[in-house]
Amino acid sequence: MGPKAKKSGNKKKITKAERLKLLQEEEERRQKEEEEARVKYEKEELERLELKRIENEKWQQLEAKDLERKTEELEELDLLEGCFIEAEKLKREKRLLSQWQHYTGCDGSPDPLIAQEINTFISLWKEETNESFEEVIAKSKLVLHLIDKLKIILLETPPYDLQDKNIVQYQGSILELQELLHLKFNTATELLLRQASTLADLDTGNMEKVIQDENVILYVWANLKKNPRHRSIRCSEIQVGFEIPRILATSDIALRLLHTHYDHVSPLPPVPTLSQVHIPLVSPSVQDEVKNVEAAVSKEIQEEYKQPENESSTVQEEEIKVEEQVDIVVKVCLIQEKPEDPQCELETKLLSETVSSAQLLLLENAPERKHFLEDNEVDIYQFTNLGGVYHLDILELPPQCKPMKGWMIMEILKDGLQKYIYPPATTEDYETESAFPPIEVTLEVYENVIFFEDPMVVRWDAEGKHWKTDGISNVSYKSEERLITFSLETLGPVTLVQDTHINMPYLSWELRPLDVNKTLLTVTTIFMEIQIQIKKDVCMLASIKLKYQEHSSILEGKWMTLTSFIIALKEAGLNIFPTEHSHFYVATNYKLPLVEMKAYRQMALLCSAFAFGWSKWNIQCGSKKVIFKVSEHLTKEEPIQNPNWTLLMFNGNRAQRLKIDEGSEAFSEALKEETEFHSTLYHMVKDFASEAAMEEVRSSDCQYINSVCHMLLLTRLLSYS
Repeated sequence: MGPKAKKSGNKKKITKAERLKLLQEEEERRQKEEEEARVKYEKEELERLELKRIENEKWQQLEAKDLERKTEELEELDLLEGCFIEAEKLKREKRLLSQWQHYTGCDGSPDPLIAQEINTFISLWKEETNESFEEVIAKSKLVLHLIDKLKIILLETPPYDLQDKNIVQYQGSILELQELLHLKFNTATELLLRQASTLADLDTGNMEKVIQDENVILYVWANLKKNPRHRSIRCSEIQVGFEIPRILATSDIALRLLHTHYDHVSPLPPVPTLSQVHIPLVSPSVQDEVKNVEAAVSKEIQEEYKQPENESSTVQEEEIKVEEQVDIVVKVCLIQEKPEDPQCELETKLLSETVSSAQLLLLENAPERKHFLEDNEVDIYQFTNLGGVYHLDILELPPQCKPMKGWMIMEILKDGLQKYIYPPATTEDYETESAFPPIEVTLEVYENVIFFEDPMVVRWDAEGKHWKTDGISNVSYKSEERLITFSLETLGPVTLVQDTHINMPYLSWELRPLDVNKTLLTVTTIFMEIQIQIKKDVCMLASIKLKYQEHSSILEGKWMTLTSFIIALKEAGLNIFPTEHSHFYVATNYKLPLVEMKAYRQMALLCSAFAFGWSKWNIQCGSKKVIFKVSEHLTKEEPIQNPNWTLLMFNGNRAQRLKIDEGSEAFSEALKEETEFHSTLYHMVKDFASEAAMEEVRSSDCQYINSVCHMLLLTRLLSYS
């Protein structure tokens, strides 16, 4: 190895004086930077404070301006919201006119609202005997009409117009009619089975009969031959089948399927009572005065019913009576008669606050669940039965009629139609319990209902008075053929249920005007897009688009009253109407009921000229505010093409335009530049709306506005999307 290289000795050492100088320079530089940063910060802080001061001054000016015009705006809103009172008065008149028209119609059908008439109808029908099944079905149309009329009255009549004794009376009449109708079906079935031997099929020797109409399907099979090998029963006319065990194949029994497209098995839902409505504290005499005319009309009609018919009455006398009654009905316009009367003004205020309280009641949630479920019990708040009830029965075959010397001799059992107990209460007389296997049943799903998922089969527990899931096995559903097969330990009423909230929460929604006093509501869920048209006091299913299946509804294109329409949608499986219990089953975007109600009322006032839509920011603004999109829409022939949406935030007392839009990255409540806030949505949109739009708003029909408001209250778009 060679010699090591010598270290370089050229590196200059820094002296102590030089090091101190460098440190001093670095310190001076640091101090200078800190001073510059301090000056910059102080300048920015002064600018920020000045900007904040300017913004505060501007905000205070806006608040002062809003406070200055608040009283005027609220008074104008109060005048506009008088349409809800006018609509309520029109509904009252319509109810009274309907009662009067039924009275003058003299079509022979009873008025279900009058206990005497409905009781007479029930008593007379009970006395009728030996009615065929076809005759009972024909009579059932009237019975179902009476039941539906009572149910609609209970749903449509506001709690403050419905006394508790009326609720008890109407529900009692409904139950009596339901029980009597089912009794008549049983009696007619017994009459049919007595003639089973004369109706026997030539090939099998057994009797098979199908009777059906739009409300009821009856299938009866009578085991006359008792062939132990004939255990598979299939109907040739409708898609229904049974697989029965050997013990039934050799017994004197009959199988019956009574498929009612309605449900007369489940308990009646509760009806809101007067105590649930927060009626303003006013003189009882004023509250009584509001209903005086209605009571007079009702009393007049009932007195007319009690009077005996005068056969010698002339046509002229009848015309006078009609004119008198019509005059009484006309006088129902309580508030319009004398607006300058202080008492009328107080009545108007009472009615206005009571209507508002009733609307608020629709949004108030149940504070807690008081219904405790038993084992296998179906939660009636979580599930809804669709397609009616399948009454499956094993019946004892009654004695058959026998021809004798030109007569038909028939033995009539004192106890009437009897059910065959399967399996028997005790199996001690049998070698093994395997002699009583479950009965396999195949049923056709009612074509006018939609199941978004495979339906669940449940059975009725007559003892507990509720639906249960036990005793059912081997469920198989063929959606394309609409056939469901399952095994039952014992036959009885069964139904198919679906999750009530399967279409909640909604993905989005839009409300836009179509024509004068006509609006289209579009609600999009995970399974469907449903469009509903609203005009005056009626609604229509405009279209339904399912994402995972093809389906056309018989409801499309049919105008119905709001209550009838909602019932029809629910019965078809198209439920977008939350209840007071729905928040237990759906993740909601909770909003204060009072804020939500005020928003819906004011949206309804504006919906004839403005479109409203869902906003993604509504879920981030808290429970005390709501956010939605709004756009003027006067060209109603076509849907909105790239609308110029404006975001509004509303807390019930103040409305403002937001600076952000749907495409913004972060949420902010900042006010849009060069805009103000107002006490109402009406005055907020007035700032950027055309005069033509506001004129159309002011000229809207009161019934139309009320219907839109009611639909918004029932769908609760701001809380369930």
